[in-house]
Amino acid sequence: MTAVRVQTREGEYPVLVEVGVLADLPGLLSEHAPARRYAFISDDNVASLHGHPSMEAVRAAGLDASLFTFPAGEASKTRKSWSILTDELLEAGFGRDTCVVAVGGGVTTDLAGFVAATFLRGVPVVQVPTSYLAMIDASVGGKTGVDVAAGKNLVGAFHAPRLVVADPEVVRTLPKGERAQGLVEALKHGAILDAAYFERLRSGLDALLAAEPLAAEEAVLRSVEIKADVVSQDEREGGFRQVLNFGHTLGHALEAASQYGLGHGSAVAFGMVLEAEVGERLGVTQAGTSAVLAAVLACLVDLGPLPLDAEATLRFLRADKKARAGRPRVVLLRTLGEVDPGRGWSHEVGEDLLAEVLSQGTARGVSP
Repeated sequence: MTAVRVQTREGEYPVLVEVGVLADLPGLLSEHAPARRYAFISDDNVASLHGHPSMEAVRAAGLDASLFTFPAGEASKTRKSWSILTDELLEAGFGRDTCVVAVGGGVTTDLAGFVAATFLRGVPVVQVPTSYLAMIDASVGGKTGVDVAAGKNLVGAFHAPRLVVADPEVVRTLPKGERAQGLVEALKHGAILDAAYFERLRSGLDALLAAEPLAAEEAVLRSVEIKADVVSQDEREGGFRQVLNFGHTLGHALEAASQYGLGHGSAVAFGMVLEAEVGERLGVTQAGTSAVLAAVLACLVDLGPLPLDAEATLRFLRADKKARAGRPRVVLLRTLGEVDPGRGWSHEVGEDLLAEVLSQGTARGVSP
């Protein structure tokens, strides 16, 4: 199998990407994350598909494992869910010799990772992503956290996993619409750092949406390589790692303003097109870049009008993690495959321009 290694302050961890690798989970846990007890965490949709079977396979190998679940959906990525899961682990007698195993999509990897980061001041976590979004993005890099009223992912911790096990075959169990949401993140990786990868994704979208195993494996692997390289250079987002936030500054604000009714991939797709338009208006981004992005992203998600208030979105922008003194900062491209470094890999952008782009973009949509 292919192992991509991510460097951290404490050492490194492997991200294993291969069709069928999930079958090797019991041995991989024993090798990379030995523990007295394993606490599997899944949402109540993924639990029956992958969480419970994985936990039972680990038990059959002679390891002590239990499964804990929470309601599926972004609405569960909260401090309340974190509290409930933490209390359940304590009530079940789990101790510091525990390893948390997160089996699911991006909500699960973020939430279970945050449980692991804080449970008894921190226990190991193994990430087992089951969606494109989680394999490509959420499970790699050590970011964990929850959403709060002020915005998305504003409470959390950096907590690197011991191991990531990404089996692209399980993407077949996702609805096609959820596959499309995750592929937006893959296109983001190409847009910021690898134009050739962006073009391969564009030409191969049909196979990826159909979850053809080898196509899925190739895309997941390249995205993991890109993200691992960035994270290994800047684990705590002090500089270069900010490039991974292209499309996310406006995207997260749109998600929060919609009360998470807008899917993460859809929000990031809007964010990518709008942030490219901001860059074009500022003379930073090559003209026509936003149109190219819109044409490709429209093959995956609906980029039509959004019933959102620009001022409400701006309020969430001011609370973005990259904002300084309440002033939003945005990652801008030079061209497809290259980010403009700005000052610290993001640019302070005036609220008047952001409000104008947001108002026009959400009112008319950003479809080509």
